[in-house]
Amino acid sequence: MDLTSKLLCLLFHALTMLLCFAHSLPSVKPSSNNSSLVYKSCADQTRLNSTKSHSNTLSSLFEELVLQSSKSKFFKTTQGSDDDQTAIFGLFQCREDISNDDCRNCVKALPDMSTSLCKEAESARVQLQGCYIRYEPDVVLDKYSENKLLHKTCGEPCPGTGRFEEMRDAAFSALEDDIANSGGFCKMSYELVQVIAQCEGELDACECGECVNGAVQIAREECGNAVSGEFYLDKCFMTYSYYPEGVPGKLNPGDRKSKGGSNNNDGKTVAIVLGVAAAMFLGFIFLLFIKSWTNKDDDDLV
Repeated sequence: MDLTSKLLCLLFHALTMLLCFAHSLPSVKPSSNNSSLVYKSCADQTRLNSTKSHSNTLSSLFEELVLQSSKSKFFKTTQGSDDDQTAIFGLFQCREDISNDDCRNCVKALPDMSTSLCKEAESARVQLQGCYIRYEPDVVLDKYSENKLLHKTCGEPCPGTGRFEEMRDAAFSALEDDIANSGGFCKMSYELVQVIAQCEGELDACECGECVNGAVQIAREECGNAVSGEFYLDKCFMTYSYYPEGVPGKLNPGDRKSKGGSNNNDGKTVAIVLGVAAAMFLGFIFLLFIKSWTNKDDDDLV
């Protein structure tokens, strides 16, 4: 085999390996777990109406919430008549950093999940990763306490004696400083710690700040040096995570708001690999041309 043929063979194998590698890379769009359950709360209150009336009104409420999820990430309404005490107040809210399509799909999962988990309960709250729903009889609608803890999860303790707690506290402080001016949603990172917080729809800036500050205080007191935590209060939630290898798609404290920010590293990697593959393919074609030209010259000499 002459030198040109060997080069062509090597280039062909290298190109094949690159294309296989590109094919094996994860999709640019990360898999979604927005519809996975975080927690549920169901309350059977004193029956104020028949089961059939409650069920029909609740079905109407679900239909309206699902319909509105294609237009908004937060919506509240009341279904039914106050005259016969069948009215039900309800709302849904999606995380601000998920897409509109993901919000709609998340809310679509809530009616069946609420019915399955809470049966005929007159009041319920079902929290998924990407959205939540809550509803209760309008005639007994009470004023929620924005700082009441509904659910929390603490991760594993941070191993070693690194700077984790210092970074976490700095991220908490930045969040507390910015949340009131963030429009109700804030996603930021400080070094290796990322924090996310969101307040319920129409909460004003001051109430939002108080709610998130309460979540931060709970995190400090109840999760110690855990590397992650999730805290759901009546009117807000806050999560934090520690990434020893670096925060994915890192957002600096100056990047206060995020509309679905995602990590673009996979996309860049695929682009580089495909670019190299294209360059090698062009080189392969060029060598074929040279070989063909060389063979033609040899034939002319004969």
